[in-house]
Amino acid sequence: MNPVEIEVAVSELAAQPFDKEEFPFAFLRAFGNKETTIRRLRSGESNKSDVGGVLQTNNIHIAVAQFGEVAKALDALRESRATAKAKARFILATDGIHFEAEDLESDDPPIVCEFKNFPDYFGFFLPLAGITTVKQVRDSSFDIRATSRLNRLYVELLKDNPDWGTTERRHEMNHFMARLIFCFFAEDTGIFSRARLFTDTVEQMSVHDASNTHEVISEIFRAMNTKDSNRIEAKLPRWADAFPYVNGGLFSGNVAVPKFSKIARSYLLHIGNLDWTKINPDIFGSMIQAVADDEERGALGMHYTSVPNILKVLNPLFLDDLRAQLEMAGDNPRMLLNLRKRLSKIRVFDPACGSGNFLVIAYKQMREIESIINERRGELERESDIPLTNFRGIELRDFSAEIARLALIIAEYQCDVLYRGPTLALADFLPLSSDNWITCGNALRLDWLSICPPTGTGVKFHANDLINTPLDQVEVNFENEGGETYICGNPPYLGNQGQSNEQKSDLKMIFEARTNNWRSLDYVAGWFMKAADYGANTNASSAFVSTNSICQGQQVPILWPLILKTGHEIVFAHTSFKWANLASHNAGVTVVIVGISNQPVKTRRLFSVAGDGKAIVKEVEHVNAYLVPGLDVWVEKRPTQINGLDVMTKGNQPTDGGHLLLSRDEVESLDVTIEQRSKFVRRFFGSAEFIRDLERYCLWIDEKYVDEAMTIIPIRQRIERVRLMRLASPKQATVEAADRPYRFGEVRQTGNEILTIVPSVSSENREYLPVGIVPAGSIVSNAAFALLNAPLWNMALIASRLHLVWVATVCGKLKTDFRYSNTIGWNTFPIPKLTEKNKAELTRCAEDILLTREAYFPATIAELYDPESMPTGLRQAHERNDEVLERIYIGRRFRNDTERLEKLFELYSKMTSSKKPTKKGEGEVAL
Repeated sequence: MNPVEIEVAVSELAAQPFDKEEFPFAFLRAFGNKETTIRRLRSGESNKSDVGGVLQTNNIHIAVAQFGEVAKALDALRESRATAKAKARFILATDGIHFEAEDLESDDPPIVCEFKNFPDYFGFFLPLAGITTVKQVRDSSFDIRATSRLNRLYVELLKDNPDWGTTERRHEMNHFMARLIFCFFAEDTGIFSRARLFTDTVEQMSVHDASNTHEVISEIFRAMNTKDSNRIEAKLPRWADAFPYVNGGLFSGNVAVPKFSKIARSYLLHIGNLDWTKINPDIFGSMIQAVADDEERGALGMHYTSVPNILKVLNPLFLDDLRAQLEMAGDNPRMLLNLRKRLSKIRVFDPACGSGNFLVIAYKQMREIESIINERRGELERESDIPLTNFRGIELRDFSAEIARLALIIAEYQCDVLYRGPTLALADFLPLSSDNWITCGNALRLDWLSICPPTGTGVKFHANDLINTPLDQVEVNFENEGGETYICGNPPYLGNQGQSNEQKSDLKMIFEARTNNWRSLDYVAGWFMKAADYGANTNASSAFVSTNSICQGQQVPILWPLILKTGHEIVFAHTSFKWANLASHNAGVTVVIVGISNQPVKTRRLFSVAGDGKAIVKEVEHVNAYLVPGLDVWVEKRPTQINGLDVMTKGNQPTDGGHLLLSRDEVESLDVTIEQRSKFVRRFFGSAEFIRDLERYCLWIDEKYVDEAMTIIPIRQRIERVRLMRLASPKQATVEAADRPYRFGEVRQTGNEILTIVPSVSSENREYLPVGIVPAGSIVSNAAFALLNAPLWNMALIASRLHLVWVATVCGKLKTDFRYSNTIGWNTFPIPKLTEKNKAELTRCAEDILLTREAYFPATIAELYDPESMPTGLRQAHERNDEVLERIYIGRRFRNDTERLEKLFELYSKMTSSKKPTKKGEGEVAL
């Protein structure tokens, strides 16, 4: 269950008559517990409570108390031996009137509230559903509740007004939702003349069957689009005349409202009962945009951009510098005034702004700095010099663009209330400006310099082609002469396989004249290139969130030389980390943050996550495109191993239509003798077979045994099917291979070697690459790589943490899994010169790893290397291996992966500038 679904279930539970026997089970059910779990608890099979309650191991201990004895019951739960033994994180007590709960693993204050209000705190219990969240999101229960209820209203309205869900009217429906959000916010924050004005008016003036609800709301909207001087002429109903003139384009134009059912009217009133003073426009915006997006509604509430993550972009981009200037200014009036002037001229531009999260956070942070300046200068109630129109955005979807502007308006009002007081905030709030400085369009097609010009105040939109220029967009000028421009955001990632034809065309337009390899780039690369082009013409710095793939593998030598050519360099970066969201079990995409600039800087900063999970920052002289301290270097395919080590070859490709491959049962059906089986059948290993110990075989027929093999009817039939399959192929090489249908299409081993196998794809969750020795006589498929008859110490190299971080960086990934490559991962792997003693020690390490695995037979590689359950003995064997190898490199263990990569790139740079290849690359082995 996602948080929105949980909120619905919890709210429904609170609305039902209290059942003291059923409540604990209903509460657990609301957080996604399955019926089998509930039955086991109800029967007492898994319920070990010692206070007559319900105890779920590792989760929660619940007790239903006698009336008025909730606090006493909570104390009993806290002191319960069963609570400690079961490692319950939460304790909860209620009597159906009062409700108390506590998180035993947190310093957060306990919950004490009326029972009917406990859904307001559902975010407190999200870990019960396996949802790990940052504190700021857990505390945003209101935003999730509001999103949930708006979503239910949206869906219900579309049931009764299906035409409002069509392409033609979708914008109208989305605009209606934006109007509702404003009304709910305005009636709770003093913008309207009294609290609950909108909700109460709808409730009182619309009939209970909801038949005229749409008419009532339409009149309210009409009032908010009517100036005071025109009210008599407009003949507004007396009850509608109480609403102020809002303007701002929010209520102008069509005031049509979809028709309401009784259920929809009920949903609307429930939404109005929420406390909208708690809205967080920085989080709420990304949630509400999902309400109006068919593709996102299925994952409603699952995706958001948390404030701490946004600040990972904004702080090093420019906010840290502003705060440093503030600290330097102290109480000096002149320095404070200069800093305030600087703030007023800064332009923040998000060319993929979505619902405006980055712009809202940047605005709020700058207002906070400005308020400190005003306080130090004794000007507490001073009007802000930071105009909203300095925060520009481009967004493809019109509703998201509209929500972004609304979120900024709400953020401005909240800041005014906080820093100037409600009276002054309200005096300046209405009527709203009708300016819309968030451009709706395709950011990769529009001219960014015309949307956010670095100097001057005038704005005139341009595009790279006439079709994409937003001709209907109002050109909103800046209020002051431009100073610095900071470009930021979280653009769409989309690997080359997931791009639409239009998106591929976008990248083609940007990159075709620069490189022939642009088709391999992720979609986000377009934003980096456009930012570099923008910065080449002005004083600007940029930082984007991106999947880490643009700083790994084949994309690095394609994209980054083009960016560096514009005069930019990487001035700060966050190495790979999980971009947190509300999904269960800590799901989230792995991203990097990269900041680029062509302005002079003294030091570059590299942020990373230490082994204990704490963030660390390192000041370095230079950051290369792999996000490693060191010189710019491009790691590309090599035909030979850089150190002259053993050749690693790709496995054998059957090209057989599946007819040379066999399951165990199919081997038995061949009806061959033991001697024939040893001649014609071999174990077959690819990635899956090795990692999960799947039993698979293949026909492997030596030239001298072909005639004998053809006398065995099942084998002859299979070979004939291979021949026919190859003859039917459109590829000439495959057709030619039909002359020898008894053998694989591509053969790279004799079948008599000792094989060290390396899967081509393996899970990113593993701390080490799966590598091992397969039984003699086995055949390796093209889904894996192999060293043939190589010394065992080679396995120690591949099994090391050093090799994993190198492969993860230079090979790139398949989706989120490690994608191994012999020509990039192995052939480029830099290793110091190994002595015979080094090799002997590494051999023992590899033997220890293999022997430890054997001790856990029949556990598979997948089971042994599950990071959650990796056996201690195996982990220790790998630690010893890392210890031995890393001492060869630097005389001690590396502190973290960033330090590992720094050393590897240093060695690679030296080796590529001084050494030449000494061994041949992969090739077919003659049989």
